[in-house]
Amino acid sequence: MGIMPIHERLAELWTIRTRRPLSTEEQADFEHCLAVNAMHCRMLANLHNLSLLASMTQDQEWQYEICRKIEKLGGTASREYKADS
Repeated sequence: MGIMPIHERLAELWTIRTRRPLSTEEQADFEHCLAVNAMHCRMLANLHNLSLLASMTQDQEWQYEICRKIEKLGGTASREYKADS
């Protein structure tokens, strides 16, 4: 999975912001992108925590399921999952 469009837009707006003030519409886009990015990061952090819990309870099937979700979201899977893949 490559970079998400929301992250491309965030980078574009950040770059524009270094050259000039953002318009009202651009500022709204920037805030929206930041909110979506934060939500994405929270989801990945939650999945990583669940993966750790699955590992600690030695539930490999659950951990594989969680790691597939992490990979789908563009995060990295745990070392245990990658080693078994």
